Amino acid sequence: MGMSFDRYMRDMVQPMRDELTSLGIKELTTAEEVETQLPGAAGTALVVVNSVCGCAAGQARPGVARALEGDIKPDHLFTVFAGQDKEATAKAREYFAPYPPSSPSIALLKDGELVHFIERHQVENRSAEEIAADLADAFDRYCR
Repeated sequence: MGMSFDRYMRDMVQPMRDELTSLGIKELTTAEEVETQLPGAAGTALVVVNSVCGCAAGQARPGVARALEGDIKPDHLFTVFAGQDKEATAKAREYFAPYPPSSPSIALLKDGELVHFIERHQVENRSAEEIAADLADAFDRYCR
């Protein structure tokens, strides 16, 4: 059961990964990848903490997609998958202090420092359009 369930989960989750990677967002699947990519990301970096929950599907991922349609975008685009790539997610969250872990969530870092953060409760209570507008505003402020 274990093996096939893992594969089932992987197959189920793959489209949720593809939804972000198709936008040019780089997946960080290990703690080592996070360690090598995030601290050295000069300029601005978006980090999307993806998740299997409905609000990731309905609001977070579409909101990110819409925000990235604008002219002003972060220099680097990353994603980690909560509940799937646990070590990578835990490592990425070290950069989001003082915010408690939540998924989905969306962080904007500038030269390795957190400058904007959207927590899960701010995803759940808003539409994809509102999240896109929030991100576009942050991009406008920090990514010029």
